[in-house]
Formats: sequence, C-alpha cells, structure tokens
Amino acid sequence: MERYQLHGTYFYCPVDLTLRIVGGRWKGLVIWNLRDKPKRFGELKKILVVINDKMLTQTLRELEAHGVITRKVYSIVPPKVEYALSKEGKKLLPLMKGMSRYGSKFKVKQRSI
Repeated sequence: MERYQLHGTYFYCPVDLTLRIVGGRWKGLVIWNLRDKPKRFGELKKILVVINDKMLTQTLRELEAHGVITRKVYSIVPPKVEYALSKEGKKLLPLMKGMSRYGSKFKVKQRSI
C-alpha cells in the first residue's frame, strides 16, 4: 500500500492529502481569489466578506506552511504584506477551474418579473 506524507502526517490516499491542503471553508476561496494577482490581507478580507481576521490569518498561515502561497513583506511604513500563489499553488488552478465549472451548473436562474 502506498503512503504519502505531509508535515509528519501519513496518508494512504493522495486525494485525502490534497483535501487536507485545500479543504475547509476558506482555503479554496483564498486560492481562487489569488489566481490572477497577489493581494493584500485587506483585499482578501473585502472579497471574503464574512471571514473574520483570525480565520483569514489562520488560513493564510496554513496555506503558506503547505507551500501553496507565498507571503511577501515590504519594508515600508506602514508595513505592506502581499500574498500570492506559489509555483506549487498555481498547479492547483486546473483543479479549482474544474470545481468552478462544476459548481456553475447549479447557478440559479433569474426569474423575469
């Protein structure tokens, strides 16, 4: 039986491991919203309206720890931090695009009045 390892945890299925990296309420949305260009914390917060600061910070840290995003700190006042997809994170975009296509099938049709 094949085994896979991520940060000391063993997985017996690569799909399970991938879901550990991108699964959860916010990770996929952060990845999807970084697909075109880097964004600052505040920009992500405006896009993900209902996320609180603690959860966004935790999500960004986990994605950075998994090598999915990079964090660039500019030494200016006030400090500026940008988050971007890493080379590894960009490899997830085909998966995210497929999920977008699949989810689009459930679009609610507008009723004319």
